[in-house]
Amino acid sequence: MAALLDLVLVHVFVTIGRTSHHESLDMAGIGSTAWPFMVGLVAGWLVSLAWRHPLAVWPTGAVIWAVTLGAGLLLRVASGQGVQFAFVLVAAITLAVFLLGWRLVAVLVMRRSRRRVETMAR
Repeated sequence: MAALLDLVLVHVFVTIGRTSHHESLDMAGIGSTAWPFMVGLVAGWLVSLAWRHPLAVWPTGAVIWAVTLGAGLLLRVASGQGVQFAFVLVAAITLAVFLLGWRLVAVLVMRRSRRRVETMAR
Protein backbone atom coordinates (compact mmCIF):
# COMPACT_ATOMS: atom_id res chain seq x y z
CA MET A 1 0.00 0.00 0.00
CA ALA A 2 2.83 2.41 0.86
CA ALA A 3 4.53 1.86 -2.49
CA LEU A 4 1.26 2.47 -4.32
CA LEU A 5 0.70 5.69 -2.39
CA ASP A 6 4.23 6.85 -3.23
CA LEU A 7 3.61 6.11 -6.93
CA VAL A 8 0.33 8.01 -6.86
CA LEU A 9 1.96 10.99 -5.17
CA VAL A 10 4.81 11.13 -7.69
CA HIS A 11 2.17 11.02 -10.42
CA VAL A 12 0.31 13.89 -8.70
CA PHE A 13 3.58 15.86 -8.51
CA VAL A 14 4.09 15.41 -12.26
CA THR A 15 0.47 16.25 -13.09
CA ILE A 16 0.54 19.42 -10.99
CA GLY A 17 3.76 20.49 -12.66
CA ARG A 18 2.50 19.86 -16.17
CA THR A 19 -0.77 21.63 -15.41
CA SER A 20 0.99 24.68 -13.96
CA HIS A 21 3.03 24.96 -17.16
CA HIS A 22 -0.01 24.41 -19.39
CA GLU A 23 1.47 21.22 -20.82
CA SER A 24 -0.59 18.35 -22.15
CA LEU A 25 -1.93 15.78 -19.72
CA ASP A 26 -1.99 12.93 -22.23
CA MET A 27 -0.27 9.66 -21.33
CA ALA A 28 2.79 10.37 -23.49
CA GLY A 29 3.36 13.78 -21.91
CA ILE A 30 2.86 12.58 -18.37
CA GLY A 31 4.99 9.51 -19.04
CA SER A 32 7.88 11.54 -20.44
CA THR A 33 7.91 13.75 -17.35
CA ALA A 34 7.18 11.01 -14.82
CA TRP A 35 9.52 8.19 -15.81
CA PRO A 36 12.73 9.67 -14.33
CA PHE A 37 11.03 10.16 -10.96
CA MET A 38 9.28 6.79 -11.09
CA VAL A 39 12.63 5.08 -11.74
CA GLY A 40 14.08 7.11 -8.87
CA LEU A 41 11.20 6.06 -6.63
CA VAL A 42 11.78 2.37 -7.35
CA ALA A 43 15.50 2.86 -6.71
CA GLY A 44 14.69 4.64 -3.46
CA TRP A 45 12.54 1.73 -2.32
CA LEU A 46 15.33 -0.71 -3.15
CA VAL A 47 18.11 1.32 -1.54
CA SER A 48 16.13 1.95 1.65
CA LEU A 49 14.72 -1.59 1.87
CA ALA A 50 11.43 0.24 2.39
CA TRP A 51 9.31 -2.90 2.57
CA ARG A 52 10.83 -3.53 6.03
CA HIS A 53 9.53 -0.27 7.54
CA PRO A 54 7.47 1.48 4.85
CA LEU A 55 5.89 4.02 7.21
CA ALA A 56 9.11 5.21 8.86
CA VAL A 57 9.86 8.84 8.13
CA TRP A 58 13.50 8.25 9.08
CA PRO A 59 15.40 6.68 7.47
CA THR A 60 12.99 5.04 4.99
CA GLY A 61 11.05 8.12 3.87
CA ALA A 62 14.12 10.33 3.81
CA VAL A 63 16.07 7.88 1.67
CA ILE A 64 13.13 7.37 -0.69
CA TRP A 65 12.76 11.14 -1.05
CA ALA A 66 16.49 11.77 -1.62
CA VAL A 67 16.93 8.96 -4.15
CA THR A 68 13.69 9.80 -5.98
CA LEU A 69 14.74 13.43 -6.27
CA GLY A 70 18.39 12.80 -7.11
CA ALA A 71 17.82 10.02 -9.62
CA GLY A 72 14.85 11.82 -11.13
CA LEU A 73 16.89 14.95 -11.75
CA LEU A 74 19.91 13.04 -13.07
CA LEU A 75 17.74 11.01 -15.44
CA ARG A 76 16.03 14.18 -16.66
CA VAL A 77 19.44 15.67 -17.49
CA ALA A 78 20.62 12.44 -19.14
CA SER A 79 17.49 12.32 -21.30
CA GLY A 80 17.81 15.94 -22.42
CA GLN A 81 14.95 17.30 -20.31
CA GLY A 82 15.34 20.64 -18.58
CA VAL A 83 16.54 20.97 -15.02
CA GLN A 84 16.64 24.57 -13.87
CA PHE A 85 17.37 25.67 -10.32
CA ALA A 86 13.77 26.72 -9.65
CA PHE A 87 12.57 23.29 -10.79
CA VAL A 88 15.05 21.57 -8.47
CA LEU A 89 13.74 23.60 -5.51
CA VAL A 90 10.08 22.99 -6.35
CA ALA A 91 10.69 19.28 -6.95
CA ALA A 92 12.64 18.93 -3.69
CA ILE A 93 9.99 20.67 -1.62
CA THR A 94 6.98 19.05 -3.27
CA LEU A 95 8.40 15.54 -3.17
CA ALA A 96 9.43 16.05 0.47
CA VAL A 97 5.92 17.16 1.41
CA PHE A 98 4.39 14.24 -0.50
CA LEU A 99 6.80 11.39 0.31
CA LEU A 100 7.60 12.40 3.88
CA GLY A 101 4.33 14.09 4.74
CA TRP A 102 2.00 11.13 4.46
CA ARG A 103 4.43 9.02 6.48
CA LEU A 104 4.54 11.64 9.23
CA VAL A 105 0.74 11.80 9.33
CA ALA A 106 0.54 7.98 9.47
CA VAL A 107 3.03 7.81 12.35
CA LEU A 108 1.18 10.52 14.30
CA VAL A 109 -2.18 8.81 13.77
CA MET A 110 -0.77 5.46 14.88
CA ARG A 111 0.77 7.00 18.01
CA ARG A 112 -2.49 8.72 18.89
CA SER A 113 -4.43 5.50 18.35
CA ARG A 114 -1.96 3.58 20.49
CA ARG A 115 -2.29 6.13 23.31
CA ARG A 116 -6.07 5.96 23.08
CA VAL A 117 -5.98 2.15 23.36
CA GLU A 118 -3.57 2.34 26.31
CA THR A 119 -5.82 4.87 28.04
CA MET A 120 -8.88 2.71 27.50
CA ALA A 121 -7.04 -0.34 28.87
CA ARG A 122 -6.38 1.37 32.21
